[in-house]
Amino acid sequence: MAEGQEQPGHRATGHVDEQALDEVVRFTSDLIRIDTTNRGGGDCHERPAAEYAAECLAGAGLEPRLLERTPGRTNVVARIEGTDPSADALLVHGHLDVVPAEAADWSVDPFSGEVRDGVVWGRGAIDMKNMDAMILSVVRGWARAGVRPRRDIVIAFTADEEASAEDGSGFLADQHASLFEGCTEGISESGAFTFHDGRGNQLYPIAAGERGTGWLKLTARGKAGHGSKVNPENAVSKLAAAISRIGEHRWPVRLTPTVRASLNELAALYGEHADLDVPGFDVDALLLKLGRAADLVAPTVRNSANPTMLHAGYKVNVIPGEAVAYVDGRYLPGGEEEFAATLDRLTGVDVDWEFHHREVALQAPVRSSTYAKMRAAVEEFAPEGRVVPYCMSGGTDAKQFSRLGITGYGFSPLRTPEGFDYQALFHGVDERVPVDALHFGVRVLDRYLRTA
Repeated sequence: MAEGQEQPGHRATGHVDEQALDEVVRFTSDLIRIDTTNRGGGDCHERPAAEYAAECLAGAGLEPRLLERTPGRTNVVARIEGTDPSADALLVHGHLDVVPAEAADWSVDPFSGEVRDGVVWGRGAIDMKNMDAMILSVVRGWARAGVRPRRDIVIAFTADEEASAEDGSGFLADQHASLFEGCTEGISESGAFTFHDGRGNQLYPIAAGERGTGWLKLTARGKAGHGSKVNPENAVSKLAAAISRIGEHRWPVRLTPTVRASLNELAALYGEHADLDVPGFDVDALLLKLGRAADLVAPTVRNSANPTMLHAGYKVNVIPGEAVAYVDGRYLPGGEEEFAATLDRLTGVDVDWEFHHREVALQAPVRSSTYAKMRAAVEEFAPEGRVVPYCMSGGTDAKQFSRLGITGYGFSPLRTPEGFDYQALFHGVDERVPVDALHFGVRVLDRYLRTA
């Protein structure tokens, strides 16, 4: 089936009317056209997108608040009152910023929001202006139908997720915690999307965990001097040796409850043996038997550390006195202590390291009513699919909101056809989303939020 072709049986159902289906496409396109490129270091301006989202929420009878730590780095928060005041509140959040896009590499203008052949094109179509648009579409549909959810729902559109989150979810959690009063759980990006396993199965992974973020700065100091002289105190050599050890290190397997659940369900689906509690069980061998589906699990069975940046020297014949490198480290829930101890050993006595940016790892229960309701919502509209839990290899704003005691899940539903590589389009060239995938997402999100 082609990317933009309408799936059979997809009609306006429940509280999702034709206007909601039209609006989710228009909102996605409009938000893409608002360039919110986050280049890091504070170089981003989300306010126009925040004002757009706030206007849409106000049109649904809500009272959104625009909040800034830094001028132009704007967040939006609104609350929908539920019918059961004794129920815990639910946070539904999405970020407004996007990563840079090099226009010369794209088939279309990355900020055109072009809708062509049933597909919306542009930076943010997957990460994550599509979900922002779905949230807005569902809320406005409820307003037209006079629908209220069971529990309070707090909606947050954040700035700065693609960098430090200091101007976004971090700022909200630290300075505006009262806006999230009663929230015990939250949903956001990177879950409930179609994963085609190459064997005819359609998997829908729902995220119930995230690895922690450990971005590292490594510094080697030595003796500066002339490039023609022997120098056993060469900072560049010391740093290069440490970087080589880090890059070659094979981290041991460490299975968290979410990853265990994922492996067990996938092994059962493919008829493979998975006695994960037996000492010496070969998890890597099991992953090989899972085929393409192993991609959902392989990045999260162990910690990781990937060297990414190097800085040293200013002239070829001058040995610098200092050399610096950066490493993208990620650690599993419960794995931060082991991660730090391993870095101490790999860097050795000649190189110092520190956290350049650090955020917690997250774990959410798979055996919970919340997860069961998300599963049911997906299965209602994709009965041929198989919902499985997984842990994200990276991180989201759920890390910052966890400071408020909010348990986060990845749930931004999309139904996509065979050949559509959802995960490759995150931060990728020619980012796009089928119109039908947006329609599916609105229906599933509406179903879940009404029953959550």
